[in-house]
Amino acid sequence: MSDATRADALLADMPREGRGRLKVFLGAAPGVGKTFAMLQAAQAQLRQGVDLRVGVVETHGRAETEAMLTGLPQQTQRHLEYRGVALNEMDLDGILANPPKLVLVDELAHSNAPGSRHSKRWQDVQELLEAGIDVYTTVNVQHLEALNDQIRDITGVQVRETLPDWVLQEADEILLIDLPPRELLERLREGKVYVPEQARAAIDAFFSQTNLTALRELAMQTAAARVDADLNRRYRLQGQEAPTVRGRLLLGIDGDAQAERLVRHASRVAERRHLPWSVVHVDTGGERDETRLANLQAAQQLAERLGGEVVSLRGGEVARTLIEHARERRASLILVGRSRHRLRRRWLGRGLAERLLAKGPGLEISVLDTEVDQAPPMPRASQPLAWRDYLLALLATAGAVGIALGLSRVLELPNISLIFLAAVLLVAVRSSLGPALACAGLSFLAYNFLFIPPTFTLIIERQEDVLTLLFFLLMAGLTGNLATRQRRQLQALRQTQAETTALLELSRKLTAATDRQAVLAAALQQFALWPEVEVSLLARSTDGVWKVEAGAQRLLAEQERAAADWSWQHDQPAGLGTGTLPGGRWWWWPLSGEEGPLALLGVSPKDGGALPPEQRRLIAALGQPLTQALERAQLAADLEAARLHGQTEELRSALLASVSHDLRTPLTAMRGSIDSLLALGEQIPLADRRELLEGTRDEAERLDRYIQNLLDMTRLGHGALKLSRDWVAPVDIVASALQRLRPVLAPLQVETVLPTELPLLYVHAALIEQALINVLENAARFSPSQGRLRVAVEADEDELRFSVSDQGPGIPEHEREKIFDMFYTAARGDRGGQGTGLGLAICQGMLGAHGGRVTVGEGLDGRGATLTLHLPLHPQPLPEEE
Repeated sequence: MSDATRADALLADMPREGRGRLKVFLGAAPGVGKTFAMLQAAQAQLRQGVDLRVGVVETHGRAETEAMLTGLPQQTQRHLEYRGVALNEMDLDGILANPPKLVLVDELAHSNAPGSRHSKRWQDVQELLEAGIDVYTTVNVQHLEALNDQIRDITGVQVRETLPDWVLQEADEILLIDLPPRELLERLREGKVYVPEQARAAIDAFFSQTNLTALRELAMQTAAARVDADLNRRYRLQGQEAPTVRGRLLLGIDGDAQAERLVRHASRVAERRHLPWSVVHVDTGGERDETRLANLQAAQQLAERLGGEVVSLRGGEVARTLIEHARERRASLILVGRSRHRLRRRWLGRGLAERLLAKGPGLEISVLDTEVDQAPPMPRASQPLAWRDYLLALLATAGAVGIALGLSRVLELPNISLIFLAAVLLVAVRSSLGPALACAGLSFLAYNFLFIPPTFTLIIERQEDVLTLLFFLLMAGLTGNLATRQRRQLQALRQTQAETTALLELSRKLTAATDRQAVLAAALQQFALWPEVEVSLLARSTDGVWKVEAGAQRLLAEQERAAADWSWQHDQPAGLGTGTLPGGRWWWWPLSGEEGPLALLGVSPKDGGALPPEQRRLIAALGQPLTQALERAQLAADLEAARLHGQTEELRSALLASVSHDLRTPLTAMRGSIDSLLALGEQIPLADRRELLEGTRDEAERLDRYIQNLLDMTRLGHGALKLSRDWVAPVDIVASALQRLRPVLAPLQVETVLPTELPLLYVHAALIEQALINVLENAARFSPSQGRLRVAVEADEDELRFSVSDQGPGIPEHEREKIFDMFYTAARGDRGGQGTGLGLAICQGMLGAHGGRVTVGEGLDGRGATLTLHLPLHPQPLPEEE
């Protein structure tokens, strides 16, 4: 046994986190003591201190059962009224509002009253289990969906209240409550199951000893199958070889009346053999009436409820398509029903089963004869004749007659039949098989009456003419049938292509969508191609408020809102056509990712009818790429938020560092100087006092520049910076900047390169001066002591440039763009240190406001860096006349 198989068994055996445990008390028939045994087990749990509550228990007036209810806490039931009849149902919301550890729910297969959240009680139990509540429940074997036909054959009674077999298969524990048929009949006669009148009717109709024995055997078989499955799982848990799953069971169905019977039989076979199973329908393009379509859809829905996979294939030949699909899925067993057309099978040879045996060596082929005990077939509903198609057949025949009469002098008699064959083929391509056969019959009569000697009679004298007419009729029928089949297959292929195109088109649109709104708009655009339905895409806030993000803006009624809430919370479809709140007009499908629902898709037919299964499956298929696109948009939004959060944290850290260093350092120096002056006063020589005061002033100016940088950056970011331009000489800007930074530049060898004739700048002088000061201060910070620093100004026809070059550590290529980011700092060079990182960012903003820019180049003597301020030149003003 592989480690993966053992790991899967371990995972399957582990209790699902947050889910309650289900214990089922299974019986063969009413009255065997299931409810009594459940209440007895509940009394034992109550004595152990377990918090439990009776959700619903049907005592049917049995005194011993009512006595067992004594002392058990009970949940108040809901009182409903339906068509003037008062009904009591389990209060599911009341239990969920104050959840106990254990709930008792009798009669698992019970149908809830109309207006309840779920149509079946087993769905209520599933919701209790999902809420983490343990459940004790009871059920009789005749209520299992897969045994429905077999129960009817045994008892002659069609059980209406059923539940899917997978509900029982997922139970954590099944306890078989058994009672011999004789004892059960004695209890019936004593009135311990039903009142005397009901008991006599039950014995006559259902509770015969033969029926009870058969039901008892079915109950034991069901329990034994569960024990066998548990035993196999235990073997796998121990790492030992267990009966492995051998292939897959494929059930081939058509739209006949026995399709559901075949599905139930396949479910039982698959359960006994521990096989996964699929229900396959092969569409050959044949014409199907509404009854056959309804039967097929009902069988497919039943297969989904029983846990099977539903597959629809398109092919020209059923046996070959089934065999090919079986090879692809590695199936070992194919189950089909016996062919309905016995007469045709007797005349023409092999049926479907024989063809499967011939084409599928190595596969097990099982045939279920469903016609032995079935009721007489219902007469097919008469289909209205397509008068236009039959009129086409008549006109085509008349046209062929006219053409044949016109060419009869030119063509020989055998060639004239080709004209009628062409007419038959035309009708077959344009209509269906019936009109084509009608055209063939009319052409046969016209050909015989008008062209076969003796003409204008239906008498045939020559034997070769008889063969010619028979071959003509045969070829007309074959060509008409072939053309009709090809036309139907073409229609089926067009339908498949339309579905595939819808998926591809939606995927293409979603690929171009970058955010959530774009994804929803693309989905709505695709769903708008279906004019027969309304579509709405909803999102729910954390406080439970629904918001229509795209599609039909409809106010949700209370029932629709309840269905939407349930679908969102439980990640399952609800509403129209489902078992949960089916009374509404909308079918809700949750679009869920790994972390829960992302949106809720609602579809409502405009005619008020139900959604066909094919359309529901197509919508579900379209929901997969839509969900992936929503997840992608959500992930992009989360990444963007994370990036912004990271940048914010980075800016916050840099700002805190600047406050702790660049702002605090001048304050520390100023406080030290002031403390010295206050403490020593006149004892400090006058020259030293003057030096302390000048140092304090310099540090105050330095602090003022930092604060000014912060204010300027804020004004630049908010667009509040206004330019008051005037004509100014570049030399004046350089001189003023050097004067203001005289203390900072004192340790350096400053050089200036200023041409004698420079054009004037039309700028905000204070801002350009501040930009130059920022660049000079940045160069001074990273320059070594006694290093060279050069300030140069040059101009051409288009722009004027201020260049500041130093001998510092320089700026690598990969950092030259980053140095203009806010709060980007570097700490290289013997005089470098942490700073606010605002100076160059402000410089770039100020130059950008004037239409200029900042560039970075190499420094002096192969060392350091050069920052150049580029400013555009304007037409120079004319000199003023004296």
